[in-house]
Amino acid sequence: MEIYNLPHELKVFGFQVKSFPVGIGEAFNELINKTGDSADSRSYYGISYMNKDGRMIYNVAALEKHEGEAEKYNCERFIIDKGEYVTITVNDWRKKTDCIKDVFHEIIQDSRVDRTKPAVEWYQNDHEMMCMVQTDPSKNETAK
Repeated sequence: MEIYNLPHELKVFGFQVKSFPVGIGEAFNELINKTGDSADSRSYYGISYMNKDGRMIYNVAALEKHEGEAEKYNCERFIIDKGEYVTITVNDWRKKTDCIKDVFHEIIQDSRVDRTKPAVEWYQNDHEMMCMVQTDPSKNETAK
């Protein structure tokens, strides 16, 4: 595990995958088709968290290149907060999609993470993906 410092917040847009955990690939394909940008020309994200009922919510998202894209593509806008994240990079992620949940399980065991923050998958390209959970600033100095 490594610490990654996201220097500024990221404005992203996308939508919830209502059939989660099924349908993630199809949802990303739909978003990519809307933007017309491959993963090599725009960053894509998976943003997940538990709702009040204990159900996992999963959103697919794309980095907003200019103001108004969320509205243009009829999508919801999200913010990925700046700050420090505990991360694990997954190479050849397309071959390992069944293991992503295990990577996040490992990350949330780290005492530095803020379990109230969403888990973020950052698809940097078609081969490399970073699994990220934001740290809790109050724990950074005393944790491992």
